Amino acid sequence: MACVSNTLKLLNTNRAIVRTIAMSAQRRAEEALEKMKDKNPYFEKYADKIAKLQKTSPEEFLERVDKVVNPIKEGKSQARSYSELLNPKKPAKPEGEIPYKKLEDIMKIELIQDKSAEEISKIWFEYHKTKDVLAATLTVEQFERLMERAKKHPIFLLPLPRSEGFEFIMLQFASNAVHFTPLLAYQVHAENAPECLTIVHYTEMRDKGIILMRGEYDSKVVSGQEAQCLANELQMFYCKNDPAKQQLLETFTSKPDEFKHMDLIKEVENIQLV
Repeated sequence: MACVSNTLKLLNTNRAIVRTIAMSAQRRAEEALEKMKDKNPYFEKYADKIAKLQKTSPEEFLERVDKVVNPIKEGKSQARSYSELLNPKKPAKPEGEIPYKKLEDIMKIELIQDKSAEEISKIWFEYHKTKDVLAATLTVEQFERLMERAKKHPIFLLPLPRSEGFEFIMLQFASNAVHFTPLLAYQVHAENAPECLTIVHYTEMRDKGIILMRGEYDSKVVSGQEAQCLANELQMFYCKNDPAKQQLLETFTSKPDEFKHMDLIKEVENIQLV
């Protein structure tokens, strides 16, 4: 668990920065960069871009570090809307105008309109059988619980098991989709951070008692097994009634200063990538 400890130390970098407030922005940025080099196993992947930003704009670099360490600050998200992330070169739309992804965009609805929930489920899995995507179904009750918690906790972190330890992945809900991006990637790219996974819940068959889920992932960032692991963790925290996990959601949203990343890891460290 040494790398887990190292990752957690990175997430506390801002406390060290506060103690050195008298230093110039350039020197403080250099110190933060050195800590990242020594402590984070994923640093090398983004080393060039991190170093460039640290040298050319140390104040912006430090601001981004703070946004990663404290994605929730004073009860508000420091991250920009994922509607901006999805279309970074276009003006941001108000939250209420985030486009709803439709089932008809990926398959012919007439194939399942007259089917039962059981038949729809079989068709859904068969349809995705040869595609490199995640596919699942939820009951209406599960979906309603998911969305209820999403309203209270629209942003959260999930620890993804890696051979080196864990990598933190940021998630954010937007309309009927959930967007995931590596925390370190967000630090480097801010609102232009590439998504590693997008999960969409289609409700067109809700009157039949079934919600269809589809997840598309970037295989250059996460494998199919890792994408499935993130989907499982999402369900664990947002669909199931587990007091310990619900407490973590509440603490992350309402009392971020009391949130402990090690507690989060303990809740998921027994998950196996299968």
